Amino acid sequence: MRQYRISFVGAGNVSRTLCREMYNNGHVIDKIVSRNEKNGRALAEPYHALWSSDLVLPVTSEIIIVAVPDNSLTEVLKTIQCSETTVVVHTAGSYGLDIFPDGILNRGVLYPLQTFSGKRKPDFSKVPVFVEASDEHCIDILKDLAKSISDSVHLSDTEHRKLLHLSAVFVSNFTNHMLTTGKNISSIAGVPFEIFKPLILETINKAIELGPDHSQTGPAIRHDFNTIEKHLELLSFSPELKKIYELITNSIISYYKLN
Repeated sequence: MRQYRISFVGAGNVSRTLCREMYNNGHVIDKIVSRNEKNGRALAEPYHALWSSDLVLPVTSEIIIVAVPDNSLTEVLKTIQCSETTVVVHTAGSYGLDIFPDGILNRGVLYPLQTFSGKRKPDFSKVPVFVEASDEHCIDILKDLAKSISDSVHLSDTEHRKLLHLSAVFVSNFTNHMLTTGKNISSIAGVPFEIFKPLILETINKAIELGPDHSQTGPAIRHDFNTIEKHLELLSFSPELKKIYELITNSIISYYKLN
């Protein structure tokens, strides 16, 4: 494994995680670019890197990792100034190589399939990382970099990665929102959310071990319409949640009719 000199654009959760993992695995962090000085300096300091708000990157940086919100990605990539030999990559799941301007010749994607939060540090060696690049030389560099921090590195083209990202929204983001909804409803009954921990863990573990399509339980798959009606009555306080309940219930019924 080579030791690379790396700069980051963005100082959010993805940059913080990748920066930490890459530094801890022997890579050199040149510069952190962030419009927010406080966040940028806080990220740069532990890794002895420079901070700046401008998008002029050091010629010493072999790789630039752009980890910014998707709605800022196009403008940031257009504005970056760096060496022609530098490999510039973004971390977005739903965008490919075509988002790069013509002036960036060595382009790629480094997409970690994980949810990142400031207060948690997942075992990154187990995080799947998906790589795409403009040519074999860039692919080799990004695979080498990814393998230095993860034991699960995969090649993926844009269209397949878009589907992965969509899957991740259902698996992670939507699941978390359902947990939030359950927590809010349970609070009405005065029941602490912690009481659901065994149920949540068993649900997830069972889905992993048996497959989620073989783990479904509940009134919808049983066609228990009496219970469903009672639940809908209880949800009279929230037309929005009632609609969500109906949509998901009907989706479960339809799925298991077809399968």
